[in-house]
Amino acid sequence: MEKKLNKNVFFISSGLILALALFASIFPSNANDFFQKLQNIIVENGSWFYVLTVAIILITVAYLAFSKYGDIKLGPDHSTADYSYLSWFAMLFSAGMGIGLMFFGVAEPVMHFLNPPVGDGKTVEAAREAMKITFFHWGLHAWAIYAIVAIILAFFSYRHNLPLTLRSALYPIIGDKIYGPIGHTVDIFAVIGTLFGVATSLGYGVLQVNTGLNYLWDIPVNTTSQVVLIIGITALATISVTTGLDKGIKKLSELNILLAVILLVFILLVGPTIFLLKAYVQNIGAYASNLLNSTFNLYAYEKTDWIGGWTILYWAWWISWSPFVGLFIARISRGRTIREFTLGVLLVPTGFTLMWMTFFGNSAINLILNEGITALGSTVSNDVTIALFAFLENFSFSGITSFFATIMVIIFFVTSADSGSMVIDMLCSNGNNNTPIWQRVYWAVGEGVIASILIIAGGLAALQTMTIASALPFSIILLVATYGLIKALRVDIAKKESLQYNVTPFTPSQTKDNWDTRLSNIIKYPSKTNVKKFIQTIAKPAFIDIETQLRKHDLDATIKEDDKNEKITLIVNIGEEGNFGENKNFIYEVRLVERTKPNFAQDEKENSLKQEEELYYCAEVHLIEGGQDYDIMGWSKEGVRNDIVDHYQKHMHFIHLLS
Repeated sequence: MEKKLNKNVFFISSGLILALALFASIFPSNANDFFQKLQNIIVENGSWFYVLTVAIILITVAYLAFSKYGDIKLGPDHSTADYSYLSWFAMLFSAGMGIGLMFFGVAEPVMHFLNPPVGDGKTVEAAREAMKITFFHWGLHAWAIYAIVAIILAFFSYRHNLPLTLRSALYPIIGDKIYGPIGHTVDIFAVIGTLFGVATSLGYGVLQVNTGLNYLWDIPVNTTSQVVLIIGITALATISVTTGLDKGIKKLSELNILLAVILLVFILLVGPTIFLLKAYVQNIGAYASNLLNSTFNLYAYEKTDWIGGWTILYWAWWISWSPFVGLFIARISRGRTIREFTLGVLLVPTGFTLMWMTFFGNSAINLILNEGITALGSTVSNDVTIALFAFLENFSFSGITSFFATIMVIIFFVTSADSGSMVIDMLCSNGNNNTPIWQRVYWAVGEGVIASILIIAGGLAALQTMTIASALPFSIILLVATYGLIKALRVDIAKKESLQYNVTPFTPSQTKDNWDTRLSNIIKYPSKTNVKKFIQTIAKPAFIDIETQLRKHDLDATIKEDDKNEKITLIVNIGEEGNFGENKNFIYEVRLVERTKPNFAQDEKENSLKQEEELYYCAEVHLIEGGQDYDIMGWSKEGVRNDIVDHYQKHMHFIHLLS
């Protein structure tokens, strides 16, 4: 327990969070004024930097998806994805911005329709512009910010064995100093930002839940109701976070995506169906065709502060949330290639998000513009929290759909709270996810307590503003870390190319006396006992021969074995790690790997076939990058020696490429 908990991060974060919460609660006006002025200064003078930063991030993520780096795995070469696509997308959606869609799905398109940045509101042109702006704020840019943080963390953690915490993003810049005060500071920054981000969102979110319950059952909209709701949501989040990622967050995310699809299809069917389908296609076209111009548009020639109140605040909010969401996405994305990851994170959630905005936003605008229900616009302008429920009142079964929506909002908050608690716990535990339950409970309850204090005493606005302002320093860190990632990926590609370097004109296993043994292994499928015997009688002597020869040349070579005789490793200590995390040491390992027999190799009487008989075993070669997906079972000692020498020569070629 002691070893897993990073006391520096845990105790300092707890103290600073308490101090800032008390400051915002005891002096809410002063705190709000201070952070608001700070935010205004940042927006006025740094809007160009935010726009440029987000543009660079989007371009970088798109480049990674379609470049040669896309084939690199976020994990060892032999790793596979931990979650199915459905579970993965569900958790992406819930943690990324699911709750935002419930809050702004109706409100934002309507607000832009009523008050566009330029031109007159309440017109057909204003409706087009409103959807383009909404798509822009909720589309590729937001998910690119989350994606780049997740790639950086997953790459260095799962492929280079660094802690799954924000400090690892700085490894290409400061190396092993991430384990010292600088690394502690970065993780403390991430803990504070994540907790206040979740707590302020929880505080504001219960306003919408309270509104929904008021609509359904006349529950009063007041502080008491909101604190009770926070306690209830916190209790559910605490239960969820104690059950772990695979049960709590995963199951809730899958449930919520199902409810979201049901509500989305309902609006499509009871609303102007054909119009919504046409609008979705046209909105995507308008968004795509205007993407470049929108990305770099700062309204420099128009006298408007609209961009500061919308786009810049969105970019700052996504950046400030990216340590939390990025780390969570990294946690659930181990084993995917960078191409699979980037396309999945950018396209699937974005496509669903834009569909949601179209069906809800265009339906709301259609009610106001074409059906004369102008009261909806007035309601949205006066109180954003009631926008969704006021919108649903215009359709059949509004009581049922409002109940559905309220349940969805609650579940979204539960998943945000428990995923936030999990991320904070990992930040305070050196990236470990298997931590004592009390730590996860501590942070889950802490989020609820902070939100309750701020609801009662005021101060939510101040801490939300502070969280957004924190995006400026983190955006600088993020740009530098992105540069480091590209440099590290180049090293990975160099290593991959060196492995393809042809060093011998013949197959390493080619000898005069082992072809029949290899053929027999292919036909009969080796047992675990046979593979373990091969490792001890063939591979081990070959390793010893190589080790002895290397030591004669004054090289630091060692052999390691496990207790079960299922793995043997040759390590040649070449030197210190490079500037970007590449390990220069040579590692060649033969590992017993369990595999399932192909269908044609199994007995047709499957009902009587034992599970053990459906398996066979391989002696698979593993390098520092992971499993190489080929089996040397049945090779001769000479073949194993040749293979080690080949890989060693390729590794030295890689070292040469780095010099």
